[in-house]
Amino acid sequence: MEPEPNDEQKLEEIMTLQENSAESSPMHGFALIDFDYPIQCLKNPLKPQYNGGIVVNSEFNDGLNGWSLAGGAKIGNNVSSDGNKFIVASERKGSYHGFSQTFQLDKDKFYVISGWVQVNHGDDTSIAVIFKTQSGFQHAAWVNAKSGCWSMFKGGLANASGPAQLYFETNNTSIDIWADSISVQPFSQEEWESHQNQSIEKVRKSKVAIQVVDSQGKPLPNATISVEQRRADFSFGVTINKNILNNNAYQNWFFSRFKVTVFEDEMKWYSTEATQGNVNYSTADAMVELCKSKGVAVRGHNILWDDPNHQPTWVPALSPQQLSVAADKRVESVVAKYKGEIFHWDVINENLHFNFFESKLGPNASTHFFRLASQFDNTTLFLNDFFTIEKTYETSSPANYLKKIKQLRKEGYGGPLGIGLQGHFSLPIPPYIRSALDMLASAKLPIWITELDVTNTTNQVIFLDQIIKEVVSHPAVEGVLIWSAWKRYGCYRMCLTDKNFNNLPTGDVVDKTRVTLSHEGLVGITNAEGYFETSLFHGDYKAIVAHPSVPKSFQYNFTVTPNGGSDHVKSLSYKFTTA
Repeated sequence: MEPEPNDEQKLEEIMTLQENSAESSPMHGFALIDFDYPIQCLKNPLKPQYNGGIVVNSEFNDGLNGWSLAGGAKIGNNVSSDGNKFIVASERKGSYHGFSQTFQLDKDKFYVISGWVQVNHGDDTSIAVIFKTQSGFQHAAWVNAKSGCWSMFKGGLANASGPAQLYFETNNTSIDIWADSISVQPFSQEEWESHQNQSIEKVRKSKVAIQVVDSQGKPLPNATISVEQRRADFSFGVTINKNILNNNAYQNWFFSRFKVTVFEDEMKWYSTEATQGNVNYSTADAMVELCKSKGVAVRGHNILWDDPNHQPTWVPALSPQQLSVAADKRVESVVAKYKGEIFHWDVINENLHFNFFESKLGPNASTHFFRLASQFDNTTLFLNDFFTIEKTYETSSPANYLKKIKQLRKEGYGGPLGIGLQGHFSLPIPPYIRSALDMLASAKLPIWITELDVTNTTNQVIFLDQIIKEVVSHPAVEGVLIWSAWKRYGCYRMCLTDKNFNNLPTGDVVDKTRVTLSHEGLVGITNAEGYFETSLFHGDYKAIVAHPSVPKSFQYNFTVTPNGGSDHVKSLSYKFTTA
Protein backbone atom coordinates (compact mmCIF):
# COMPACT_ATOMS: atom_id res chain seq x y z
CA MET A 1 0.00 0.00 0.00
CA GLU A 2 1.49 3.33 -1.07
CA PRO A 3 1.92 6.05 1.56
CA GLU A 4 -0.54 8.95 1.61
CA PRO A 5 0.97 12.04 -0.11
CA ASN A 6 1.97 14.81 2.27
CA ASP A 7 0.95 18.46 1.96
CA GLU A 8 4.04 19.37 -0.06
CA GLN A 9 3.35 16.58 -2.57
CA LYS A 10 -0.31 17.62 -2.81
CA LEU A 11 0.75 21.23 -3.32
CA GLU A 12 3.12 20.22 -6.12
CA GLU A 13 0.38 18.17 -7.81
CA ILE A 14 -2.13 21.02 -7.64
CA MET A 15 0.40 23.55 -8.95
CA THR A 16 1.20 21.22 -11.84
CA LEU A 17 -2.51 21.02 -12.64
CA GLN A 18 -2.77 24.80 -12.66
CA GLU A 19 0.36 25.21 -14.80
CA ASN A 20 -0.92 22.68 -17.34
CA SER A 21 -4.29 24.43 -17.37
CA ALA A 22 -2.61 27.77 -18.04
CA GLU A 23 -0.49 26.31 -20.85
CA SER A 24 -3.61 25.09 -22.67
CA SER A 25 -5.29 28.48 -22.25
CA PRO A 26 -7.36 29.54 -25.26
CA MET A 27 -7.58 33.24 -24.37
CA HIS A 28 -5.69 36.05 -22.65
CA GLY A 29 -2.74 33.89 -21.58
CA PHE A 30 -4.67 32.05 -18.84
CA ALA A 31 -7.17 29.23 -18.71
CA LEU A 32 -10.56 30.68 -19.57
CA ILE A 33 -12.13 28.93 -16.61
CA ASP A 34 -10.27 27.02 -13.93
CA PHE A 35 -12.41 24.20 -12.49
CA ASP A 36 -9.83 23.28 -9.84
CA TYR A 37 -10.56 23.50 -6.14
CA PRO A 38 -8.08 21.89 -3.72
CA ILE A 39 -10.05 20.43 -0.85
CA GLN A 40 -6.97 20.24 1.37
CA CYS A 41 -6.01 22.93 3.84
CA LEU A 42 -2.43 23.74 2.74
CA LYS A 43 0.72 24.96 4.44
CA ASN A 44 1.05 27.72 1.83
CA PRO A 45 -1.59 29.23 -0.46
CA LEU A 46 -1.34 28.60 -4.19
CA LYS A 47 -0.76 31.39 -6.68
CA PRO A 48 -3.88 33.47 -7.38
CA GLN A 49 -6.15 32.22 -10.11
CA TYR A 50 -5.95 34.22 -13.35
CA ASN A 51 -2.92 36.05 -11.91
CA GLY A 52 -5.30 37.91 -9.61
CA GLY A 53 -7.48 39.28 -12.38
CA ILE A 54 -8.39 42.90 -11.61
CA VAL A 55 -7.18 42.76 -7.99
CA VAL A 56 -4.38 45.21 -7.18
CA ASN A 57 -1.54 43.57 -5.22
CA SER A 58 -3.31 40.19 -4.99
CA GLU A 59 -0.31 38.47 -3.35
CA PHE A 60 0.57 41.38 -1.01
CA ASN A 61 4.12 41.56 -2.32
CA ASP A 62 3.73 45.36 -2.44
CA GLY A 63 2.76 45.99 1.16
CA LEU A 64 -0.83 47.19 1.53
CA ASN A 65 -0.95 48.88 -1.87
CA GLY A 66 -4.51 48.70 -3.23
CA TRP A 67 -6.01 47.68 0.11
CA SER A 68 -7.72 49.84 2.68
CA LEU A 69 -9.18 49.59 6.17
CA ALA A 70 -12.84 48.59 6.54
CA GLY A 71 -14.39 49.57 9.89
CA GLY A 72 -12.52 49.43 13.17
CA ALA A 73 -9.53 47.12 12.93
CA LYS A 74 -5.80 46.99 12.50
CA ILE A 75 -4.47 45.75 9.16
CA GLY A 76 -0.91 44.84 8.33
CA ASN A 77 1.35 42.96 5.94
CA ASN A 78 2.88 39.83 7.49
CA VAL A 79 5.57 37.42 6.29
CA SER A 80 5.69 33.70 7.08
CA SER A 81 8.90 31.93 8.07
CA ASP A 82 9.42 30.78 4.49
CA GLY A 83 8.92 34.26 3.01
CA ASN A 84 5.25 34.22 1.96
CA LYS A 85 3.59 37.63 2.34
CA PHE A 86 -0.08 38.03 3.28
CA ILE A 87 -2.50 40.51 4.84
CA VAL A 88 -3.81 40.30 8.42
CA ALA A 89 -6.81 42.01 10.05
CA SER A 90 -6.58 42.07 13.86
CA GLU A 91 -8.26 43.91 16.76
CA ARG A 92 -11.52 43.78 14.80
CA LYS A 93 -14.43 45.70 16.36
CA GLY A 94 -17.20 44.30 14.15
CA SER A 95 -18.06 41.34 11.98
CA TYR A 96 -17.03 42.97 8.68
CA HIS A 97 -14.12 44.99 10.04
CA GLY A 98 -10.80 44.31 8.37
CA PHE A 99 -9.34 44.92 4.90
CA SER A 100 -11.07 45.91 1.69
CA GLN A 101 -10.57 46.78 -1.97
CA THR A 102 -12.96 48.59 -4.31
CA PHE A 103 -13.67 47.58 -7.91
CA GLN A 104 -15.66 49.05 -10.78
CA LEU A 105 -18.05 46.34 -11.96
CA ASP A 106 -19.81 45.97 -15.31
CA LYS A 107 -23.41 44.70 -15.13
CA ASP A 108 -22.92 42.67 -18.32
CA LYS A 109 -19.97 40.70 -16.98
CA PHE A 110 -19.57 37.63 -14.79
CA TYR A 111 -17.00 37.69 -11.98
CA VAL A 112 -15.21 34.65 -10.57
CA ILE A 113 -13.92 35.27 -7.05
CA SER A 114 -11.26 33.19 -5.32
CA GLY A 115 -8.52 33.36 -2.71
CA TRP A 116 -7.10 31.83 0.43
CA VAL A 117 -7.82 32.55 4.10
CA GLN A 118 -6.58 31.48 7.50
CA VAL A 119 -7.45 32.45 11.08
CA ASN A 120 -5.12 32.85 14.02
CA HIS A 121 -6.92 30.40 16.31
CA GLY A 122 -9.77 27.90 16.28
CA ASP A 123 -11.03 25.48 13.67
CA ASP A 124 -13.89 25.79 11.18
CA THR A 125 -14.49 29.53 11.37
CA SER A 126 -17.16 30.53 8.86
CA ILE A 127 -16.03 33.50 6.76
CA ALA A 128 -18.18 35.26 4.17
CA VAL A 129 -16.72 36.96 1.09
CA ILE A 130 -18.98 39.95 0.44
CA PHE A 131 -19.30 42.79 -2.05
CA LYS A 132 -21.01 46.00 -1.03
CA THR A 133 -22.59 47.28 -4.24
CA GLN A 134 -24.93 50.13 -5.14
CA SER A 135 -27.87 47.75 -4.79
CA GLY A 136 -26.81 46.32 -1.44
CA PHE A 137 -24.69 43.53 -0.02
CA GLN A 138 -24.00 40.48 -2.18
CA HIS A 139 -22.38 37.36 -0.77
CA ALA A 140 -19.97 35.90 -3.29
CA ALA A 141 -18.52 32.94 -1.36
CA TRP A 142 -18.32 31.12 1.97
CA VAL A 143 -15.35 29.29 3.44
CA ASN A 144 -14.69 27.41 6.67
CA ALA A 145 -11.25 28.68 7.68
CA LYS A 146 -8.79 27.03 10.04
CA SER A 147 -5.69 28.03 11.98
CA GLY A 148 -2.32 26.61 10.96
CA CYS A 149 -3.12 26.16 7.26
CA TRP A 150 -4.70 27.96 4.30
CA SER A 151 -8.21 27.20 2.95
CA MET A 152 -9.35 28.22 -0.50
CA PHE A 153 -12.62 30.03 -1.17
CA LYS A 154 -14.28 30.22 -4.56
CA GLY A 155 -17.42 32.05 -5.61
CA GLY A 156 -19.03 34.35 -8.11
CA LEU A 157 -20.86 37.57 -8.72
CA ALA A 158 -23.17 38.84 -11.48
CA ASN A 159 -25.87 41.45 -12.09
CA ALA A 160 -23.84 44.15 -10.34
CA SER A 161 -22.48 47.44 -11.69
CA GLY A 162 -20.57 50.47 -10.48
CA PRO A 163 -18.28 50.61 -7.46
CA ALA A 164 -18.20 47.49 -5.31
CA GLN A 165 -16.28 47.06 -2.08
CA LEU A 166 -14.86 43.61 -1.34
CA TYR A 167 -14.47 42.62 2.28
CA PHE A 168 -14.46 39.56 4.55
CA GLU A 169 -16.89 38.95 7.40
CA THR A 170 -17.05 36.65 10.42
CA ASN A 171 -19.13 37.17 13.53
CA ASN A 172 -16.31 36.19 15.89
CA THR A 173 -14.47 39.49 16.39
CA SER A 174 -11.77 37.85 18.53
CA ILE A 175 -10.40 36.13 15.42
CA ASP A 176 -7.74 37.62 13.18
CA ILE A 177 -8.39 37.09 9.47
CA TRP A 178 -5.46 36.34 7.17
CA ALA A 179 -5.81 36.42 3.37
CA ASP A 180 -3.63 35.84 0.32
CA SER A 181 -3.73 35.12 -3.43
CA ILE A 182 -7.04 36.95 -3.93
CA SER A 183 -8.49 37.05 -7.43
CA VAL A 184 -11.44 38.80 -9.05
CA GLN A 185 -11.65 37.84 -12.72
CA PRO A 186 -14.27 39.32 -15.08
CA PHE A 187 -15.60 37.41 -18.09
CA SER A 188 -17.83 38.69 -20.84
CA GLN A 189 -20.96 36.66 -21.46
CA GLU A 190 -19.52 35.74 -24.88
CA GLU A 191 -16.38 34.35 -23.24
CA TRP A 192 -18.50 32.47 -20.72
CA GLU A 193 -20.68 30.86 -23.37
CA SER A 194 -17.63 30.04 -25.48
CA HIS A 195 -16.13 28.16 -22.57
CA GLN A 196 -19.38 26.28 -21.93
CA ASN A 197 -19.28 25.06 -25.53
CA GLN A 198 -15.59 24.14 -25.27
CA SER A 199 -16.19 22.24 -22.04
CA ILE A 200 -19.14 20.31 -23.47
CA GLU A 201 -17.08 19.29 -26.49
CA LYS A 202 -14.14 18.28 -24.33
CA VAL A 203 -15.78 16.40 -21.43
CA ARG A 204 -19.15 15.25 -22.81
CA LYS A 205 -18.39 14.38 -26.43
CA SER A 206 -15.85 12.66 -28.66
CA LYS A 207 -15.11 13.00 -32.35
CA VAL A 208 -16.28 9.99 -34.31
CA ALA A 209 -15.30 8.86 -37.81
CA ILE A 210 -17.46 6.16 -39.41
CA GLN A 211 -16.32 4.58 -42.66
CA VAL A 212 -18.64 2.48 -44.82
CA VAL A 213 -17.06 -0.03 -47.21
CA ASP A 214 -18.44 -2.63 -49.58
CA SER A 215 -17.85 -6.39 -49.42
CA GLN A 216 -14.44 -5.95 -51.10
CA GLY A 217 -13.41 -3.32 -48.55
CA LYS A 218 -13.74 -0.39 -50.97
CA PRO A 219 -15.10 2.90 -49.57
CA LEU A 220 -18.74 3.61 -50.30
CA PRO A 221 -19.44 7.30 -50.89
CA ASN A 222 -22.97 8.70 -50.56
CA ALA A 223 -24.04 6.08 -48.04
CA THR A 224 -26.72 7.34 -45.63
CA ILE A 225 -26.03 6.85 -41.92
CA SER A 226 -28.86 7.39 -39.43
CA VAL A 227 -27.59 7.58 -35.85
CA GLU A 228 -29.80 6.69 -32.87
CA GLN A 229 -28.72 7.02 -29.25
CA ARG A 230 -29.59 3.88 -27.26
CA ARG A 231 -28.09 4.87 -23.91
CA ALA A 232 -26.60 8.17 -22.74
CA ASP A 233 -23.73 8.53 -20.28
CA PHE A 234 -25.23 11.87 -19.19
CA SER A 235 -28.76 11.52 -17.79
CA PHE A 236 -31.46 14.09 -18.52
CA GLY A 237 -35.04 13.62 -17.36
CA VAL A 238 -38.18 15.11 -15.84
CA THR A 239 -40.22 14.45 -12.70
CA ILE A 240 -43.55 12.64 -12.97
CA ASN A 241 -46.44 12.06 -10.57
CA LYS A 242 -49.45 9.74 -10.25
CA ASN A 243 -51.41 11.72 -12.84
CA ILE A 244 -49.48 9.84 -15.50
CA LEU A 245 -51.09 6.50 -14.58
CA ASN A 246 -54.45 7.13 -16.24
CA ASN A 247 -53.57 9.83 -18.72
CA ASN A 248 -52.54 8.65 -22.19
CA ALA A 249 -51.62 12.14 -23.34
CA TYR A 250 -49.27 12.56 -20.36
CA GLN A 251 -47.74 9.15 -21.05
CA ASN A 252 -47.26 9.89 -24.73
CA TRP A 253 -45.60 13.23 -24.03
CA PHE A 254 -43.26 11.87 -21.34
CA PHE A 255 -42.27 8.43 -22.61
CA SER A 256 -41.55 9.70 -26.12
CA ARG A 257 -38.90 11.95 -24.63
CA PHE A 258 -37.18 10.63 -21.49
CA LYS A 259 -35.40 7.58 -20.11
CA VAL A 260 -34.93 8.71 -16.51
CA THR A 261 -37.31 10.16 -13.93
CA VAL A 262 -38.07 10.73 -10.26
CA PHE A 263 -41.47 10.73 -8.54
CA GLU A 264 -42.73 13.98 -7.07
CA ASP A 265 -44.44 12.67 -3.90
CA GLU A 266 -45.43 9.06 -4.35
CA MET A 267 -42.46 7.43 -2.58
CA LYS A 268 -42.30 9.86 0.34
CA TRP A 269 -43.15 8.61 3.80
CA TYR A 270 -46.30 10.71 4.15
CA SER A 271 -47.58 9.19 0.86
CA THR A 272 -46.91 5.54 1.70
CA GLU A 273 -47.83 5.49 5.42
CA ALA A 274 -50.43 8.19 5.96
CA THR A 275 -51.59 6.38 9.09
CA GLN A 276 -49.21 4.48 11.32
CA GLY A 277 -48.85 0.84 10.41
CA ASN A 278 -50.91 1.12 7.22
CA VAL A 279 -48.16 0.96 4.58
CA ASN A 280 -49.45 1.29 1.03
CA TYR A 281 -47.12 1.25 -1.98
CA SER A 282 -49.79 0.64 -4.62
CA THR A 283 -49.43 3.99 -6.38
CA ALA A 284 -45.63 3.91 -6.32
CA ASP A 285 -45.70 0.27 -7.49
CA ALA A 286 -47.90 1.15 -10.46
CA MET A 287 -45.61 4.00 -11.44
CA VAL A 288 -42.48 1.84 -11.12
CA GLU A 289 -44.04 -0.88 -13.28
CA LEU A 290 -45.13 1.64 -15.90
CA CYS A 291 -41.64 3.13 -16.07
CA LYS A 292 -40.06 -0.32 -16.21
CA SER A 293 -42.31 -1.29 -19.13
CA LYS A 294 -41.12 1.79 -21.03
CA GLY A 295 -37.42 1.37 -20.21
CA VAL A 296 -37.31 4.42 -17.93
CA ALA A 297 -35.00 4.38 -14.90
CA VAL A 298 -36.36 5.70 -11.58
CA ARG A 299 -34.49 7.72 -8.99
CA GLY A 300 -35.65 7.26 -5.37
CA HIS A 301 -36.96 10.36 -3.58
CA ASN A 302 -37.00 10.21 -0.62
CA ILE A 303 -36.57 7.83 2.33
CA LEU A 304 -36.84 10.42 5.13
CA TRP A 305 -37.25 14.19 5.19
CA ASP A 306 -35.62 16.29 7.90
CA ASP A 307 -38.14 19.12 7.62
CA PRO A 308 -40.56 18.90 10.60
CA ASN A 309 -43.35 20.23 8.37
CA HIS A 310 -43.14 17.30 5.96
CA GLN A 311 -43.57 14.31 8.24
CA PRO A 312 -46.55 11.96 8.23
CA THR A 313 -49.11 13.61 10.50
CA TRP A 314 -48.69 10.94 13.19
CA VAL A 315 -44.89 11.17 13.44
CA PRO A 316 -44.30 14.43 15.42
CA ALA A 317 -46.19 13.09 18.45
CA LEU A 318 -43.93 10.03 18.78
CA SER A 319 -41.49 9.77 21.64
CA PRO A 320 -37.79 9.55 20.65
CA GLN A 321 -37.84 5.78 21.20
CA GLN A 322 -41.02 5.35 19.15
CA LEU A 323 -39.64 7.60 16.41
CA SER A 324 -36.43 5.58 16.24
CA VAL A 325 -38.37 2.35 15.75
CA ALA A 326 -40.77 3.88 13.20
CA ALA A 327 -38.01 5.55 11.17
CA ASP A 328 -35.91 2.40 11.07
CA LYS A 329 -38.93 0.43 9.86
CA ARG A 330 -39.54 3.04 7.17
CA VAL A 331 -35.95 2.81 5.92
CA GLU A 332 -35.98 -0.96 5.75
CA SER A 333 -39.46 -1.11 4.22
CA VAL A 334 -38.98 1.21 1.26
CA VAL A 335 -35.35 0.43 0.45
CA ALA A 336 -35.73 -3.34 0.63
CA LYS A 337 -38.95 -3.25 -1.38
CA TYR A 338 -37.42 -1.39 -4.33
CA LYS A 339 -33.98 -2.97 -4.25
CA GLY A 340 -32.64 -3.23 -7.79
CA GLU A 341 -35.44 -1.04 -9.17
CA ILE A 342 -34.18 2.35 -7.95
CA PHE A 343 -30.81 3.70 -9.07
CA HIS A 344 -30.35 6.34 -6.31
CA TRP A 345 -31.94 7.14 -2.97
CA ASP A 346 -32.18 10.52 -1.27
CA VAL A 347 -31.73 9.25 2.28
CA ILE A 348 -32.55 12.11 4.62
CA ASN A 349 -33.76 15.02 2.55
CA GLU A 350 -32.63 18.60 3.29
CA ASN A 351 -30.67 17.87 6.43
CA LEU A 352 -28.38 20.86 5.98
CA HIS A 353 -31.42 23.11 6.44
CA PHE A 354 -33.41 21.03 8.94
CA ASN A 355 -32.76 18.67 11.87
CA PHE A 356 -36.04 17.01 12.83
CA PHE A 357 -34.45 13.57 13.31
CA GLU A 358 -31.23 14.92 14.84
CA SER A 359 -33.19 16.95 17.39
CA LYS A 360 -35.14 13.84 18.45
CA LEU A 361 -32.56 11.06 18.03
CA GLY A 362 -29.19 12.76 18.43
CA PRO A 363 -26.58 14.43 16.17
CA ASN A 364 -25.54 11.15 14.49
CA ALA A 365 -29.04 10.37 13.17
CA SER A 366 -28.12 11.10 9.54
CA THR A 367 -25.19 8.73 9.59
CA HIS A 368 -27.31 6.02 11.23
CA PHE A 369 -29.90 6.19 8.45
CA PHE A 370 -27.27 6.12 5.71
CA ARG A 371 -25.66 3.06 7.25
CA LEU A 372 -29.04 1.39 7.72
CA ALA A 373 -30.18 2.05 4.15
CA SER A 374 -26.92 0.64 2.78
CA GLN A 375 -27.72 -2.70 4.44
CA PHE A 376 -30.77 -3.18 2.21
CA ASP A 377 -29.46 -1.93 -1.14
CA ASN A 378 -25.99 -1.08 -2.41
CA THR A 379 -27.20 1.68 -4.73
CA THR A 380 -25.72 5.18 -4.35
CA LEU A 381 -27.19 7.02 -1.36
CA PHE A 382 -27.51 10.78 -1.74
CA LEU A 383 -27.60 13.89 0.32
CA ASN A 384 -30.10 16.29 -1.26
CA ASP A 385 -30.51 19.96 -0.43
CA PHE A 386 -31.48 23.36 -1.80
CA PHE A 387 -29.76 26.76 -2.08
CA THR A 388 -26.28 25.29 -2.54
CA ILE A 389 -25.97 26.48 -6.14
CA GLU A 390 -29.05 28.72 -6.37
CA LYS A 391 -28.23 31.28 -3.67
CA THR A 392 -25.22 32.23 -1.58
CA TYR A 393 -26.69 31.02 1.72
CA GLU A 394 -24.39 29.98 4.54
CA THR A 395 -26.56 27.11 5.82
CA SER A 396 -26.25 25.03 2.67
CA SER A 397 -23.10 26.59 1.20
CA PRO A 398 -20.70 24.31 -0.68
CA ALA A 399 -18.32 24.61 2.30
CA ASN A 400 -21.00 23.33 4.69
CA TYR A 401 -22.06 20.63 2.23
CA LEU A 402 -18.46 19.35 2.18
CA LYS A 403 -18.43 19.54 5.97
CA LYS A 404 -21.55 17.33 6.09
CA ILE A 405 -19.89 14.77 3.82
CA LYS A 406 -16.86 14.68 6.11
CA GLN A 407 -19.18 14.18 9.10
CA LEU A 408 -20.87 11.17 7.48
CA ARG A 409 -17.53 9.60 6.68
CA LYS A 410 -16.06 10.35 10.09
CA GLU A 411 -19.09 8.84 11.84
CA GLY A 412 -18.76 5.59 9.93
CA TYR A 413 -20.72 5.66 6.69
CA GLY A 414 -18.28 4.36 4.08
CA GLY A 415 -20.66 3.28 1.33
CA PRO A 416 -21.56 4.84 -2.02
CA LEU A 417 -22.42 8.52 -1.54
CA GLY A 418 -23.74 11.18 -3.89
CA ILE A 419 -24.28 14.93 -3.91
CA GLY A 420 -27.84 16.00 -4.77
CA LEU A 421 -28.41 19.68 -5.62
CA GLN A 422 -32.06 20.62 -5.96
CA GLY A 423 -31.70 23.76 -8.08
CA HIS A 424 -34.84 25.82 -7.37
CA PHE A 425 -33.75 29.07 -9.03
CA SER A 426 -35.04 32.62 -9.13
CA LEU A 427 -32.14 34.80 -10.38
CA PRO A 428 -29.20 32.55 -11.36
CA ILE A 429 -25.59 33.64 -10.89
CA PRO A 430 -23.64 31.51 -13.40
CA PRO A 431 -20.16 32.14 -11.92
CA TYR A 432 -21.44 31.18 -8.48
CA ILE A 433 -23.06 28.00 -9.85
CA ARG A 434 -19.79 27.01 -11.47
CA SER A 435 -17.64 27.84 -8.46
CA ALA A 436 -19.99 25.96 -6.14
CA LEU A 437 -19.79 22.90 -8.40
CA ASP A 438 -16.00 23.23 -8.47
CA MET A 439 -15.89 23.10 -4.68
CA LEU A 440 -18.28 20.17 -4.44
CA ALA A 441 -16.43 18.26 -7.18
CA SER A 442 -13.37 18.18 -4.92
CA ALA A 443 -15.16 15.46 -2.89
CA LYS A 444 -14.87 13.14 -5.93
CA LEU A 445 -18.49 11.97 -5.57
CA PRO A 446 -21.33 11.76 -8.14
CA ILE A 447 -23.16 15.08 -8.52
CA TRP A 448 -26.75 15.32 -9.77
CA ILE A 449 -29.01 18.33 -10.24
CA THR A 450 -32.10 16.68 -8.78
CA GLU A 451 -34.99 19.18 -8.89
CA LEU A 452 -34.23 21.90 -11.42
CA ASP A 453 -36.81 24.62 -11.99
CA VAL A 454 -37.01 28.41 -12.36
CA THR A 455 -39.65 30.59 -10.83
CA ASN A 456 -42.14 32.16 -13.26
CA THR A 457 -40.55 35.49 -14.15
CA THR A 458 -40.22 37.46 -17.38
CA ASN A 459 -36.79 35.85 -17.91
CA GLN A 460 -37.82 32.31 -16.90
CA VAL A 461 -37.04 30.78 -20.30
CA ILE A 462 -33.70 32.57 -20.67
CA PHE A 463 -32.66 31.59 -17.15
CA LEU A 464 -33.69 27.95 -17.60
CA ASP A 465 -31.65 27.65 -20.78
CA GLN A 466 -28.69 29.38 -19.12
CA ILE A 467 -28.74 27.11 -16.06
CA ILE A 468 -29.10 23.89 -18.04
CA LYS A 469 -26.15 24.78 -20.22
CA GLU A 470 -24.09 25.71 -17.16
CA VAL A 471 -24.61 22.42 -15.36
CA VAL A 472 -24.28 20.27 -18.50
CA SER A 473 -20.95 21.95 -19.25
CA HIS A 474 -19.51 21.20 -15.81
CA PRO A 475 -17.44 17.99 -15.90
CA ALA A 476 -18.51 16.87 -12.41
CA VAL A 477 -22.27 16.77 -13.05
CA GLU A 478 -23.60 13.34 -14.08
CA GLY A 479 -27.30 14.04 -14.52
CA VAL A 480 -30.12 16.59 -14.45
CA LEU A 481 -33.76 16.12 -13.52
CA ILE A 482 -36.25 18.90 -14.27
CA TRP A 483 -38.74 19.35 -11.40
CA SER A 484 -41.94 19.79 -13.37
CA ALA A 485 -44.48 17.03 -12.72
CA TRP A 486 -47.75 17.81 -14.48
CA LYS A 487 -50.93 18.73 -12.62
CA ARG A 488 -54.15 19.99 -14.08
CA TYR A 489 -54.16 22.95 -11.69
CA GLY A 490 -50.49 23.83 -12.18
CA CYS A 491 -47.04 22.48 -11.43
CA TYR A 492 -44.92 23.08 -8.32
CA ARG A 493 -43.08 26.12 -9.72
CA MET A 494 -42.62 25.52 -13.43
CA CYS A 495 -44.73 23.71 -16.03
CA LEU A 496 -43.38 22.42 -19.34
CA THR A 497 -46.75 21.96 -21.08
CA ASP A 498 -50.27 23.29 -21.02
CA LYS A 499 -53.27 21.16 -20.00
CA ASN A 500 -53.34 19.52 -23.43
CA PHE A 501 -49.62 18.66 -23.33
CA ASN A 502 -48.61 21.25 -25.87
CA ASN A 503 -45.18 22.57 -25.02
CA LEU A 504 -44.85 25.88 -23.24
CA PRO A 505 -41.66 27.91 -23.92
CA THR A 506 -40.02 26.15 -20.95
CA GLY A 507 -40.89 22.81 -22.56
CA ASP A 508 -39.23 23.96 -25.76
CA VAL A 509 -36.04 24.68 -23.83
CA VAL A 510 -36.12 21.20 -22.31
CA ASP A 511 -36.84 19.62 -25.70
CA LYS A 512 -33.98 21.53 -27.29
CA THR A 513 -31.61 20.21 -24.64
CA ARG A 514 -32.93 16.67 -24.98
CA VAL A 515 -32.53 16.71 -28.78
CA THR A 516 -29.01 18.12 -28.46
CA LEU A 517 -27.93 15.51 -25.90
CA SER A 518 -29.44 12.59 -27.84
CA HIS A 519 -28.66 13.74 -31.42
CA GLU A 520 -32.26 13.01 -32.29
CA GLY A 521 -32.73 12.99 -36.07
CA LEU A 522 -29.02 12.87 -36.88
CA VAL A 523 -28.41 11.67 -40.46
CA GLY A 524 -25.11 11.85 -42.33
CA ILE A 525 -23.78 11.11 -45.82
CA THR A 526 -20.38 9.50 -46.38
CA ASN A 527 -17.79 11.42 -48.40
CA ALA A 528 -15.66 10.21 -51.33
CA GLU A 529 -13.57 8.06 -48.99
CA GLY A 530 -16.65 6.53 -47.42
CA TYR A 531 -16.35 8.56 -44.19
CA PHE A 532 -18.95 10.37 -42.11
CA GLU A 533 -17.40 12.42 -39.30
CA THR A 534 -19.22 14.02 -36.39
CA SER A 535 -19.01 14.71 -32.67
CA LEU A 536 -21.24 12.62 -30.39
CA PHE A 537 -22.15 12.68 -26.71
CA HIS A 538 -20.77 9.67 -24.85
CA GLY A 539 -23.03 6.65 -24.78
CA ASP A 540 -24.26 3.68 -26.81
CA TYR A 541 -25.53 4.15 -30.37
CA LYS A 542 -27.14 2.33 -33.25
CA ALA A 543 -26.19 3.25 -36.81
CA ILE A 544 -28.50 2.34 -39.69
CA VAL A 545 -26.54 2.31 -42.97
CA ALA A 546 -28.17 2.42 -46.41
CA HIS A 547 -26.79 2.77 -49.93
CA PRO A 548 -28.43 2.62 -53.39
CA SER A 549 -26.18 -0.30 -54.39
CA VAL A 550 -27.29 -2.39 -51.41
CA PRO A 551 -30.79 -3.96 -51.43
CA LYS A 552 -31.43 -3.46 -47.71
CA SER A 553 -30.08 -1.35 -44.84
CA PHE A 554 -27.66 -2.63 -42.21
CA GLN A 555 -27.58 -1.95 -38.47
CA TYR A 556 -24.47 -1.56 -36.33
CA ASN A 557 -24.10 -0.89 -32.61
CA PHE A 558 -21.18 1.14 -31.30
CA THR A 559 -20.13 2.99 -28.16
CA VAL A 560 -18.69 6.49 -27.89
CA THR A 561 -16.29 6.75 -24.96
CA PRO A 562 -14.42 9.68 -23.38
CA ASN A 563 -11.06 10.52 -24.89
CA GLY A 564 -9.41 11.18 -21.55
CA GLY A 565 -9.92 14.94 -21.67
CA SER A 566 -7.17 15.49 -24.26
CA ASP A 567 -7.70 17.91 -27.13
CA HIS A 568 -5.24 15.94 -29.24
CA VAL A 569 -6.78 12.43 -29.20
CA LYS A 570 -7.71 11.22 -32.66
CA SER A 571 -11.30 10.50 -33.59
CA LEU A 572 -12.84 7.21 -32.58
CA SER A 573 -12.93 5.18 -35.79
CA TYR A 574 -15.49 2.59 -36.86
CA LYS A 575 -15.60 0.62 -40.12
CA PHE A 576 -18.96 -0.74 -41.25
CA THR A 577 -19.20 -3.12 -44.16
CA THR A 578 -22.30 -3.76 -46.24
CA ALA A 579 -21.35 -7.44 -46.59
